[in-house]
Amino acid sequence: MSDSPAPLEDFLDAFHRLAEAAAEQAQARRAAGAAPLLPVLEAHLGTDPRGIAVLTEMLSPLRVVDADVAIERVVAAHGGGELIGIGGGDQRWHNTLSEILQMTVHGMFPLGPVDYRTTPVGPEEERSTVAFGLHLFHVTRDGDRHPVAVLERAGVSQFGQPPRLEVLAAADGVAEALLAEIRAAMNAHSVLRGQVVTFAPSEYGPSAGGVTFVPRPDVAAVDVVLPPGRLERIERHVLGIARHRGDLLAAGQHLKRGVLLYGPPGTGKTHTVRYLVGAAREATVILLSGTSLQFIHQAAEVARALQPAIVVLEDCDLVAEERSHRTSSPLLFEVLDTLDGLAADADVVFLLTTNRADMLEPALAQRPGRVDLAVEIPLPGVEARRALLALYAAGLPFSPAALDEVAAAAEGTTASFTKELVRRAVLRAVERGGADVGDADLRAALTEMMDDGEALTRVLVGGGLAGPGPDGGQFGWTAASGGMPEPGVWPGG
Repeated sequence: MSDSPAPLEDFLDAFHRLAEAAAEQAQARRAAGAAPLLPVLEAHLGTDPRGIAVLTEMLSPLRVVDADVAIERVVAAHGGGELIGIGGGDQRWHNTLSEILQMTVHGMFPLGPVDYRTTPVGPEEERSTVAFGLHLFHVTRDGDRHPVAVLERAGVSQFGQPPRLEVLAAADGVAEALLAEIRAAMNAHSVLRGQVVTFAPSEYGPSAGGVTFVPRPDVAAVDVVLPPGRLERIERHVLGIARHRGDLLAAGQHLKRGVLLYGPPGTGKTHTVRYLVGAAREATVILLSGTSLQFIHQAAEVARALQPAIVVLEDCDLVAEERSHRTSSPLLFEVLDTLDGLAADADVVFLLTTNRADMLEPALAQRPGRVDLAVEIPLPGVEARRALLALYAAGLPFSPAALDEVAAAAEGTTASFTKELVRRAVLRAVERGGADVGDADLRAALTEMMDDGEALTRVLVGGGLAGPGPDGGQFGWTAASGGMPEPGVWPGG
């Protein structure tokens, strides 16, 4: 028996020729059934597009819709144009525009339908955006009309393909000027401007994350129960500087600021944030908490572009604990760099909350320009507890004497505790068969919650605190919600 490899080599050669023939026939069938792309582009640009350098602009996944809006406006501003699609299936996503143009001579990537995706642009609004399409139009530069082609692709996370724009223009400088115009339009007409949003990582990695739009909360100042003058002090720094930005800049004062709200869990830090966000109607608000804190750099970029803006870092002690020889958070360094990187005249507020100010990185809590104002949100005193009872029990037939008694007896409890207390009193009445709730129900509910057997519950809802814990969760766990998330109001609810 011969050991010669010739039979195997012959077989492999034949198989290779068969595969090539099959590919050629498939390309021929595609070419016969669809119009080729190259002649269309050549007619529009007035030259063979394969000889033109492609200028590529990478896009953040968080700004894909902004790019779509910007291109639409830029095309309209230059007199309109044509939008065409490119066929070729998933292979389109794996090839640059230059590679697509080179392969069109083999029948690949003919003209095809434009791909669209539906994307949220508000809490209850969506937009159909171009996922893969080629814009053909003319731009005016130095008095001359220049043909351009812009390939808009939204990206495919599972393929590892980020969103980008690819521009073809034969004349020098036209592609660069066009991209600069698109960038300006993205900021001027951003769908994020004036919205409340949070950023969420994708299963394919943080670089493939998306935007979640959150309804702007509506919290009245009278519903924020803090020690006298405390809310006014916070409001002056967060909102007052924005209201007087022109006068402050004229006087040479900076606008960039950081505000830290600290105190035990359940005392109303998040509720205060909700009030500020609701009152800052003009501001673009970016909420970061938990895993979304990794988007601090992207949040700062968006805030800078869409100012006035507020960046909320909820429970920042989770990433900004004081550094030691044993612990160090890479995310902490990014937070510090981001706070330092903003220009002094940027109307951007970094609004941080923490349960453990003692564990915060001193450089974050003490250095001017990072945090300019630190305000304690303490456990409510007896007068505050009485005000909270009046707020949460509004419309219920409790006597003033009972409310005074319960407020005095609930020493060391929080706003979350008070909200739950009122709910339990009402529940006791409901369980009796719909009888009206009364003072006895309120006193019994307090006794129940203060009982040693309810120790864990008291800790969870903010009474008899045993140590550090979460401030009621991510944005939805507030004094107004009784220590429980409010579905649909904040992320994580």
